[in-house]
Amino acid sequence: MILPSNKGIKVGVKIKNLLEPEPIDFDRLKGKYIAIDAANALYQFLSIIQPTTGLPLMDSQKRITSHLSGLFYRTINLVEKGIKPIYVFDGKPPAFKAKTIQERKADRENAYEQWKIALEIGDMESARKYGQAAHKLTREMVDDAKKLLNAMGIPIVQAPTEGEAQAAFMVLKKDVWAVASQDYDALLFGAPLIVRNLSLAEKRRIPRTKQYIKVEPELVDAIKNLQRLNISREQLIDIAILVGTDFNKGIKGVGAKTALKLIQKHKDLETVIKEKGFEFEKSEEELWEIRNFFLHPEVTEEYSLEIKKPNVDAINTLLIDEHQFNPTRVEKALKRLEKAFLKKKQMKLEKWF
Repeated sequence: MILPSNKGIKVGVKIKNLLEPEPIDFDRLKGKYIAIDAANALYQFLSIIQPTTGLPLMDSQKRITSHLSGLFYRTINLVEKGIKPIYVFDGKPPAFKAKTIQERKADRENAYEQWKIALEIGDMESARKYGQAAHKLTREMVDDAKKLLNAMGIPIVQAPTEGEAQAAFMVLKKDVWAVASQDYDALLFGAPLIVRNLSLAEKRRIPRTKQYIKVEPELVDAIKNLQRLNISREQLIDIAILVGTDFNKGIKGVGAKTALKLIQKHKDLETVIKEKGFEFEKSEEELWEIRNFFLHPEVTEEYSLEIKKPNVDAINTLLIDEHQFNPTRVEKALKRLEKAFLKKKQMKLEKWF
């Protein structure tokens, strides 16, 4: 039996080949507020699966807990490293994202069918692969994630629309230092700095092998990259639209490097469309609406960055009582969290003397 193709599951704008990230160690991030794209992080955590079935981690009632496990333990890791994490959650998506949402739903359904086939034929490598792509982030899962973060004393920000737009705005206001995301979309929203590999494990398994590579955080500096490419942010948005964004399909056969050459030569998307005769699945008016959304997204200034003392009882109730987490592991992790909080509090007091 041949497994169907898994092509078509898209994650973020594909402009990686244009950018030159620089390595950054955790010491440089110490003491800095980092706005984490919550949806991006939670989808990463959903890939924490059971190796024998390709299913995510679940409690006794078959409720998925992978996102809570990743959020709890990895957030503690960040706090221990001296980072001040702020999780930014998506709000209502813009109307022109509806088609993308439907396509992603279809991709997940297709991945679920592929996962079942892989299990049936005993192909566990494919089962793990498709299992990671088959599960969606539900409203209940997001609510539990917010409940956990509140109990941990970690600030959350509710964006009016796209979380990455809100996170980029907070960096531009200098309330936080950088956006943390595996995607590059925040650059289109104007984020000066993006940190990648912040919430990943320190080692990543190479697909279809038993080998692991060390994963280091990296920093994408928007100004440096735009200057090196000799383009503006507006032109980067035009490149992204040519390649394809969360809101539109790109031109077939046009990758990031080709799009860059076209924009460098013709200066803007309008001229490229006119000179090359490109036809998008969206009207030109819709394309300008998408461009304007990247340039002027709806954001809010109503947020707090205060890190509070962890509520141990609330954490235990959610993780142990409701979702059957291992009490010993949770207790050890809570001691680490409380220790990190006390250390931060002591550092603040020392600044007064």
